[in-house]
Amino acid sequence: MSEKVTPYKESQLGKKEQVKQMFDNISGNYDGLNRVISFGTDIKWRKRIVAFLTDKSPKNILDIATGTGDLAIALNQTGAEKIVGLDLSPGMLEVGKKKVADKKLDKTIEMVVGDSENLPFEDNSFDAITVAFGVRNFENLEKGLQEIYRVLKPDGHFLVLETSVPTKTPFKQGYRFYTKYILPNIGRLFSKDRSAYAYLSESASVFPHGEAFNNILGKIGFIGIENKPQTMGVATIYVASK
Repeated sequence: MSEKVTPYKESQLGKKEQVKQMFDNISGNYDGLNRVISFGTDIKWRKRIVAFLTDKSPKNILDIATGTGDLAIALNQTGAEKIVGLDLSPGMLEVGKKKVADKKLDKTIEMVVGDSENLPFEDNSFDAITVAFGVRNFENLEKGLQEIYRVLKPDGHFLVLETSVPTKTPFKQGYRFYTKYILPNIGRLFSKDRSAYAYLSESASVFPHGEAFNNILGKIGFIGIENKPQTMGVATIYVASK
């Protein structure tokens, strides 16, 4: 049975369209809010992905759910010849394109609108594929992962950075309080979409993290699967290959 994450509100729109609209709405404030909400630790987590891939020397990388391009831009440090940042939200990509242009990385980084569950690339196209804080937004998790497996080259590397739920006391209780009461209120201060940050915390709480996500990756066909909890378990880096 395919894994699905519950939509953040009842609507005639599918989850995919709701997520697209949500991120379009918060695109202008997304980067600043990320720094505030994560206390800046999201930068450190991305650096660990970059460090891992730098050792692998990939020639081309696909960054799915690239958003405003933070990870795609950081991946330039790997020395890759080509980086493609793909996202469903045109609003997020517009912010990302400006950041890429400001850093004069246009020749290396291409930002494209696309659907993670129907990737516009041929089989075995990329040496590495990354997703940062995006897999829990897939409408159909397994379908998205199957597409990633399809376009990843044999021996290529797949890295996921995603929120997770701490399992140890007192971090578990603190995390629940923060995501239920503090996070949505911070979002409301800055975002015109009042549901957005409530959705982000809700989707994190129901996402199959840790060993559960490892098992889904194995079911798809990935090998060498590891999960590396970050900062007391509030996020996890998953590493796999094809």
